[in-house]
Amino acid sequence: MEQTRALNALAPFLALAKSATSPRAAVDLITQATSAPNTYVFAELLHQSNIQALANDEQHAFHLELLKVFAYGTCESYNGSSPTLQPHIVIANTHPPPASTSTLPPLFPAQKTKLRLLSLLSIAAQKHPNLTYPSLCARLSLDSAIDLEHLVTQAIYNDLLSATLNPASQTVVITSVAPLRDLAPGSVGDMIAELGAWSGRCEAVLGELEAEVAKVKAEARRRNMGEARTERQVSGVNEEGGAGKGASGGGGGNVLGDGRGGRMLRGSGGGGGRKLGEGDEEEEDEGDAMDLDGGNGVVGGRKRSGGLMGKLGGGRTGR
Repeated sequence: MEQTRALNALAPFLALAKSATSPRAAVDLITQATSAPNTYVFAELLHQSNIQALANDEQHAFHLELLKVFAYGTCESYNGSSPTLQPHIVIANTHPPPASTSTLPPLFPAQKTKLRLLSLLSIAAQKHPNLTYPSLCARLSLDSAIDLEHLVTQAIYNDLLSATLNPASQTVVITSVAPLRDLAPGSVGDMIAELGAWSGRCEAVLGELEAEVAKVKAEARRRNMGEARTERQVSGVNEEGGAGKGASGGGGGNVLGDGRGGRMLRGSGGGGGRKLGEGDEEEEDEGDAMDLDGGNGVVGGRKRSGGLMGKLGGGRTGR
């Protein structure tokens, strides 16, 4: 998102570069591009033929060097990286003074703020940056902590970085940086080495994760085997218990019914008890069935008193 916005902001200047055939027009185009808002990448403009032609113009060659500073330099590189040029920052109210052969072109206020923002991106992207207020003020050519806080706040609102200011400890905590700086010549090899080191760290982490996954899977297999063994043992015990119960209950006696009133007689093989449907009427029925009337084999009545009289009468006759 940030790169797209920066490229879109640079697009009008790329179109104008094709018609900037004179050195003066190319210099004005560089000044406008480095002062415009949202222009943070300059590599495409730097490689335009009309811009590169400034290298052969002794009077305007320093503007080409200035564009290189905006592309991949910092305030420190502007202020003193080239001992032969001995550059310095000059804030101009209207137009900068003519560039001399011993200095880089002075900066307008908008250019100075732009270069400080770009320098802050480069500092924040370093491995172990010193982000204390005094260090940042010195590297960004700022006079006070308030100026630094204003600059960091502007960078946050422009989506250049995510940061938190801590005035109590006089530090700036950077959490993310937008990829908006151009690559300096010769930096590709360093980037490849850094990416190779990062790839090695990723492979080491992946190896540790794979070893941990294999360990977890082995532990899960051992646990599943133990559970399966336990289930087989429990199933075997249950089957043995069911077979034993079936063998012990096979000798039960027969159950016989007499067809009346739910009476049930159990054979001796089943444990002997007998069940009568209604009270103890079986004794009475057996007695009634054996009652004889006068010895002529006729089954007596159901009433108990009639059976007794028959027995008495038969006894008297025999006498």
